[in-house]
Amino acid sequence: MNKKYLVLGLLGLAACGKKDEEKKNAAPPPTPVTLVAARTTEAVYYDEYPATVTALNVVELRSQVTGFVTGISFKEGDVVPKGKALYEIDRRQYEAAYQQALAGLRSTQANATNAQVNATRYERLASQDAIARQVLDNATTALATARAQVAEAQAGVNIARNNLSFSTITAPFTGRIGISAVRLGSQVGAGTTLLNTISSEDPIGVDIVVTQTDIERFNTLLNSKTSRADSTLRLVLPGGKTYPLPGRIRTIDRGVNSGTATITVRVEFANPNRELKDGMSAVVKVLNTQSGQRIVVPFKAIVEQMGENFVYAATDSSTAQQRKVKLGPRLKDQIVLMEGVKEGDKIVTEGVQKLRDGAKITTEVPKAPPAPGK
Repeated sequence: MNKKYLVLGLLGLAACGKKDEEKKNAAPPPTPVTLVAARTTEAVYYDEYPATVTALNVVELRSQVTGFVTGISFKEGDVVPKGKALYEIDRRQYEAAYQQALAGLRSTQANATNAQVNATRYERLASQDAIARQVLDNATTALATARAQVAEAQAGVNIARNNLSFSTITAPFTGRIGISAVRLGSQVGAGTTLLNTISSEDPIGVDIVVTQTDIERFNTLLNSKTSRADSTLRLVLPGGKTYPLPGRIRTIDRGVNSGTATITVRVEFANPNRELKDGMSAVVKVLNTQSGQRIVVPFKAIVEQMGENFVYAATDSSTAQQRKVKLGPRLKDQIVLMEGVKEGDKIVTEGVQKLRDGAKITTEVPKAPPAPGK
C-alpha cells in the first residue's frame, strides 16, 4: 500500500515539474506599445549665441579749450541732430583773441601793401638807373618780410577762429546723448574733462563671439544678399521677446583671438524705435544650415545606451527592431533624426523601457484581470 502511494506521488511530482519547465520555456507575451509614424516636416531651427548690443558710433565729448561752462542746450537722453550746439564754454576771451588777431592781420596787410608800392616804384626807378641797386634790393626784402608777416598773422587768425569755434561743442552726428558730466559754471580743461557721451542708435550693432571653425559659415552669410532681409539672423531681447526686424552681418573682426580661438562678428539691426540700447545683453539666433525638410519623431522615442542613441521600429512581423540614429536638434517635444529612420517607419514611443532588439510587440491594450470573486 505504501509503495503504491509512493509511486503515485512521484508521478505527480514529475507532472508538476514538466508543467513548470513548459511554462519556463514558453515565449513571453508581446509587449504593449504605442507606435507613431516618422514624418517629414519643415524643421526650422537656430543656433544661439550670447550677444551684446553696441552702438556703431560712440564719441566722448570733450572740450578743446579751457574755460567755464556757460551754456547747456539739450535735454539729457534726447536724440540730437548732427551739428546741434550742446555746450558753450565762456566765449569772451576767445572772441577777444579773435578780434585781436584780426586787427594784427589788417596791420600786417597794410604794411605789405605799402611794401608792395615801394618795391614797384623802386623797380621803375632802377630800370631808369635813377637809384642804386641796393635800394631796390632792400625794398624787395621788405616786401618779402611783409608778406611773411601777413601769412603769420593769417595763421594767428585761423587759430583764434578755431578756438572761438571750439568754445561751442556740437553734435558730431545724429545720436542719443547721455547724462551730462558737467553743469553750468563747471570749469573744464582742454582735452581732459569729459562732458558727455553721444552714440548712434539707428542702425545699431550686435556683437557675438564665434569659434574659428564657424568663420566660413559667417563669411558666407556676410556675402549673402538673402541674409540682409530674411529670417536668417534674429535677435532675442532680455525678456525673451523676439525682435521683429531681421539682421545682417555687418563685419567680421580682422583676426582670431589666439588665446580662445574665437572671433567677433558684428550683426547690424535697424532700430527705428530706439528699442535696442548700447550695452544691452541679448541672444542672436542664426538659422542652422541643416534646416529644411527633415524626419522628426517624438523625443520620448529616443533610447540612450553607452553614449549612443537608438529607437525601436516595428517590423512587419510585429517585432521591435533597434536602430541606431543620429540626432538633430530638438523641436519642443519632437526631435530631428538625421540618420537611421525614413518617413513612414513605425516608431515605438510608449513601452520602450521594456523592449529589447527583436522583442515581440502589440498595440492592443491588455485586458484587465477579473476582479476577485467574479
